[in-house]
Amino acid sequence: MTAKQVVQELLSKLPDDCSLEDIQYRIETRRQIEEGLAALNRGEFHTHEEVCAKMDQWLAE
Repeated sequence: MTAKQVVQELLSKLPDDCSLEDIQYRIETRRQIEEGLAALNRGEFHTHEEVCAKMDQWLAE
């Protein structure tokens, strides 16, 4: 799906009286989700255990 098609789909799901901020929020949220999924597919993530260990370390400081 092209970027234009993604935006058209997002717009079709919004009410006619939505604001520009609503549109911008939906587009940015979609971009961030796609970016996160791409990072996941590249193996760029931390396991739950790694995050818990890091949180324990931060909280102990």
